[in-house]
Amino acid sequence: MTTSFVRHTVANYDTWRQHFDAFQKTDAASVIRSGKVFQSTEDSNDVTVIHEFDSVADAQAVLKSGELRDAMEAAGVQGAPQIWITEEDH
Repeated sequence: MTTSFVRHTVANYDTWRQHFDAFQKTDAASVIRSGKVFQSTEDSNDVTVIHEFDSVADAQAVLKSGELRDAMEAAGVQGAPQIWITEEDH
């Protein structure tokens, strides 16, 4: 199992969430197996998204997709997100 973590600051969580939910229905997101959204307890606009994938290639395809880039821009993501990909230790 491959897991991606994306942390970013958004201008407005509610606006961001609408765009996030819409992105989950796109072709680019079809390889996402599961996901969770977390908000910082100190700043609700500090968001971390965790997604699980079957492979590193699937995670990279989503994270590098133009659809995700456009969705993040429209959603009000501020600055460059912190992104990392991990694999479960067997």
